[in-house]
Amino acid sequence: MKKMIGVAVAATLSTSAAVAAEKWDMPMAYSDSNFHTQNGKAFARCVGTATGGDVDITVHGGGSLFKGGEIKRAIQTGQVQIGERLLSAHQNEEPIFGIDSIPFLASSFDASEKLFAATRKTLEATLDEQNLHLLYSVPWPPQGFYFKKEVNEVADMKGIKFRSYNSATARLAELTGMIPVQIEAAEISQAFATGVAESMISSGATGYDRKVWESLTHFYEVDGWLPRNAVMVNKDAWEDLDEDQQNAISGCADLAAYSGLWRSKQYTDFTMKGLAENGMSVGPASDKLVEELKEIGATMTAEWLTAAGESGGEVVKAYKEAIK
Repeated sequence: MKKMIGVAVAATLSTSAAVAAEKWDMPMAYSDSNFHTQNGKAFARCVGTATGGDVDITVHGGGSLFKGGEIKRAIQTGQVQIGERLLSAHQNEEPIFGIDSIPFLASSFDASEKLFAATRKTLEATLDEQNLHLLYSVPWPPQGFYFKKEVNEVADMKGIKFRSYNSATARLAELTGMIPVQIEAAEISQAFATGVAESMISSGATGYDRKVWESLTHFYEVDGWLPRNAVMVNKDAWEDLDEDQQNAISGCADLAAYSGLWRSKQYTDFTMKGLAENGMSVGPASDKLVEELKEIGATMTAEWLTAAGESGGEVVKAYKEAIK
């Protein structure tokens, strides 16, 4: 009888463990070599260890499972349980998603962290209403301009086909006289090779990963802003976890945020050197170009504040208090 009870208990425990085990797919838009994707894979391994295998996350890099523009919706609707997305690409849904892409509002790693801290509560509440739970966010390196010719002032940009990745970059193109073309990260190399795009504003990381020196010649450092990627979980999937599992994943998320920031800082110098070593002209933009871009940035800031209303103004105010 004792043996039978023991067998029954073992079977029950085995069944419970099987039920508790969760297989999660995590789409990411960037190549496997990109530091965001590598950080995501480290996060997934951490979750597997911390939950004792109860939550098993498989990372799908390079837009292989869902393209960048599809990822957020896929998480919201439960097509996948977790994923990473550049939230500023969804500024048309909610202005708060684009706060990290306001030109020259936060143009250093320290400023980016302070802006995110000031924004996080509002951002979490907004995502919660969309059936999403925010886990962590990691900044890209500072944004600079890529061109296939020398550019010293805004007038030199007129008519250039410009790769945009969110409404802020599309608006920037309009204000500089360029022609915005929406292109996801995974499509950058082909777009430049075929002439669909001739310029972009992005980090050294994106340019290096996509070997843009094969089509472009100049990178100008302007430190315009540091857009951030966010890793989010479907809220229903999150609430299906028990408290211990949630705490374990949250701990891994905190570690991923710290590690991702460190990786982003280290990758900045590495990619700048890499672009130069592969033949690109790399250096600061001219004083005239920077001043003209800051004027455009002031215009875009005012436009964002108008769209974001009182809540957006409060976030910016809290951020400015933090950087005094």
